Amino acid sequence: MTYVFIVLIAFILILVIANVRIISQSNACVLERLGAYCTTWGVGIHVKLPFIDRIAGRVSLKEQVADFEPQPVITKDNVTMMIDTVIYLQITDPKLYTYGVVNPWNAIENLATTTLRNIIGELELDETLTSRDRINNRMRSVLDEATDPWGIKVNRVEVKNITPPKSIQEAMEKQMRAERERRESILKAEGEKQSAVLVAEGQKASAILNAEAGKASAILQAEAAKQAAILNAEAEKAAAILRAEASREAAILEAEGEAQAILNVQKATAGGLSMLKDVAADDALIRLKSLETLQKVADGQATKIIIPSDIQNLAGLVTGVTELARK
Repeated sequence: MTYVFIVLIAFILILVIANVRIISQSNACVLERLGAYCTTWGVGIHVKLPFIDRIAGRVSLKEQVADFEPQPVITKDNVTMMIDTVIYLQITDPKLYTYGVVNPWNAIENLATTTLRNIIGELELDETLTSRDRINNRMRSVLDEATDPWGIKVNRVEVKNITPPKSIQEAMEKQMRAERERRESILKAEGEKQSAVLVAEGQKASAILNAEAGKASAILQAEAAKQAAILNAEAEKAAAILRAEASREAAILEAEGEAQAILNVQKATAGGLSMLKDVAADDALIRLKSLETLQKVADGQATKIIIPSDIQNLAGLVTGVTELARK
């Protein structure tokens, strides 16, 4: 009995331990009881009833990435190309995910392929190559709506690669090469145009500066000529004033000299008369002085007729004339 009891206790412990579950973060478990959905376990420790409860599924609540193989699609203008997509999704309802669809990943892949072909079938080749955002948004909207009953949330869809046929690629490369050459020609023409504009503006600015410099030079020359004329006029005026002052001073000095000479002569004459008066000069002396005066007058070149004041003494006149002629 002891051994049976020990075995029974061990069996119970093993059974309890086997039915204890610890759910980690970002995970969930769907529990069934007697084949029917019972509850969803979140993070923490849980115990199920042995032989009655069963874990129907364990799911991850993290965002997951579904990278599917490239799929052949046909555009509106009948061009076949290969497109591969990447889908970012997240399980939001473990119960719907467990009971919603068999093999959810396969269902999502088939749904994404069908949706992609429908969208590309409405677009032409050029639109397909330039409308990735439009394709991504439409696919995300359609897939999110379709997977909502499965407890799956499609966060975003990205078209990873679009591979057109080789002939289309060669034609696109030629077109791109031609477009690059056209842009290069346009840029070159724009550069030449800009260069010509800059050269013209530089020449215009240079002409303006030269004209302004010439104008300034002419103004300076005119100002210099004007200033020189003013200085010359002022110099001539000052010189004329100085010449007039000199002439006036000379005339004054000359007049003063003549006046002084006359004054001196008058003084000398007065002195002589005074001396003659003092010595009581007689008639003979006066006649002698008169003859000396006549001699000085006769020294001139002009013809002179001298009539003495004493006309009564004709003999004295004859004598004086004879003496004068002899000398």
